[in-house]
Amino acid sequence: MSVAFLRIAIVLGLLTAVGPFAIDMYLPALPSIGADLNAGMAAVQMSLLVFFLAMGFAQIVVGPISDMIGRKAPLYMGLVLFVIGSVGSALAADIEWLIGFRFIQGLGASAGMVVPRAVVRDLHTGVEAARLMSLLMLVFSISPILAPLTGSVIIEAFGWRAVFWAVTIAAALAAVLLATALKETRPRELRVGSSFGSALAGYRFLMGNAKFLGLSFIGGFGISSFFVYLASSSFVLIDHYGLSPSLYSVFFSINAVAFFTMSQLTGMLTERFGLRRVVRIAVAGFATAMVTLLAIMASGFQALWVMAALLFVGYGFLGLVIPSTSVLAMDDHGEIAGTASALMGTLHFATGAVAMAIAGQFFDGTPLPMVTGIAACAVTALAITQITLGRAREAAPAAAE
Repeated sequence: MSVAFLRIAIVLGLLTAVGPFAIDMYLPALPSIGADLNAGMAAVQMSLLVFFLAMGFAQIVVGPISDMIGRKAPLYMGLVLFVIGSVGSALAADIEWLIGFRFIQGLGASAGMVVPRAVVRDLHTGVEAARLMSLLMLVFSISPILAPLTGSVIIEAFGWRAVFWAVTIAAALAAVLLATALKETRPRELRVGSSFGSALAGYRFLMGNAKFLGLSFIGGFGISSFFVYLASSSFVLIDHYGLSPSLYSVFFSINAVAFFTMSQLTGMLTERFGLRRVVRIAVAGFATAMVTLLAIMASGFQALWVMAALLFVGYGFLGLVIPSTSVLAMDDHGEIAGTASALMGTLHFATGAVAMAIAGQFFDGTPLPMVTGIAACAVTALAITQITLGRAREAAPAAAE
């Protein structure tokens, strides 16, 4: 593995992690934000939901812009918006103010989600793309491991507002990294012909492409299961199980360790078995773990260690699903990589936002509604996988992909 390959993975991973960092550092603060701003659980969760919505739907615009003007300029613009939203959130006087600036923050974070995937496609396809994507996931996974722990320390020492000052500093550092360590991967000659008109044509084409949609929704429902967990886990683990914010952060980080550890096997496994087979097996393992967790919880046995063990196994399998489906979905669309990445990201976050909103309606403070939502997402992903990547649909040897 070359130094340049590793450097690109680190830069793209850190740029991608800026937005999730603002989520994961924020999670331990949800109960204290509600108390400080005199807001109910639903209103506090709304500040999380609008961030997801903004980060998801803004990608639909940012992606084509990156095809038209290059990859770096949209990243700079996104970081500026992210800083504005972070500072406004830190100064929030009430929950409505916080929700508004979290929306702006999410708009800025969208660039860091959509553009790095397009950069990967600019540089590589197939197994090499899977290797780069898995390395990106490794760096990206720093966020769910370190951010909750860092967030809980900051919250306990300085209060929840300090979280937003911390992510402001992180965004400034990301801007320096972008300026000094990443070259433009979409040169001017490749931008000729890229416009909002061509983007609309690209979206129409992709929306009619069953393979692209199927792969996007497999990843989307996998991510949705994690969104359901994000929205409810702090209330379940802190209020129901009685964990401190620090212990909650450790619990949260364990799942991230499973995710990024397994994601690092993506390149090796896809080279040996092919992307399609890896996706099929990984989604089946993910769904099996989550349905088993639901069955145990529904029986009345709700021990924390059971939840920890099965979430660890399930999100380990998910670590293989996300990079593999992303590479497969974009493999055939290099000329409109930004547009394809944007639509895929938007579908991921739209699916996640809907799943999170539905699960939130049933939340009662116990773990069962959260686990039910996670299992439902996993089963849906499995069903879509069978339709999209069933053995009868193998058009080429798996190893070729």
